[in-house]
Amino acid sequence: MDVHRADERYPGGDPATGIVSRHAFSFGPHYDPGNLRFGALLACNEEHLAPGTGFDEHPHSHTEIVTWVVEGELTHRDSTGHETLVRPGDVQRLSSAGGVRHVERNDAAVPLTFVQMWLAPLDPGGDPSYEIVRGIADSTPYALPQAGAMLHVRRLTPGERTAVPDGAYLYVHVVRGGVRLAGAELAPGDAARITDAEGVDAVALGEAELLVWEMAGR
Repeated sequence: MDVHRADERYPGGDPATGIVSRHAFSFGPHYDPGNLRFGALLACNEEHLAPGTGFDEHPHSHTEIVTWVVEGELTHRDSTGHETLVRPGDVQRLSSAGGVRHVERNDAAVPLTFVQMWLAPLDPGGDPSYEIVRGIADSTPYALPQAGAMLHVRRLTPGERTAVPDGAYLYVHVVRGGVRLAGAELAPGDAARITDAEGVDAVALGEAELLVWEMAGR
């Protein structure tokens, strides 16, 4: 297990305009050949947008983009005609496939925080597709067969213990609160990368929320 702390993330965005980004993997000007991906996961970005700010239309291709809103409300628009408000508890997926353009904004009057994760598809190309699952239930997995991956959401009460899935690659991101995972204490923004995970569990140190990616070997 390899633990990466929140303060080790690469800074990004444009803080002067109200956009603050924190990247867990090599990203943009922060090129790190030793930190390009883990399993299918290419990026895990924490994004903080002030009211009225956002990312103007920009392209993606050959990437599965999954978004989790922590607080606030995200406005999503894309070139395939989808326009959606994404709220806490919703899972949004955009398969960019052969190419798509989208806009992400905070059009609300309160700050927006979201986590966006990019995964490599098993088979690049094809047509873009979009899906949103409203209010996903705790412990209900969200399958992403295009990337050979499964997202698990865990919401824990203080002292609660939960098993995390076994798998060739397991990525655990702490959204809020703290947990003890295989003997290591993780705080908000921290993440653990586990290879050949088996019999691992997490214990909440308070109210906690986790995003857990279970990924097949490649």
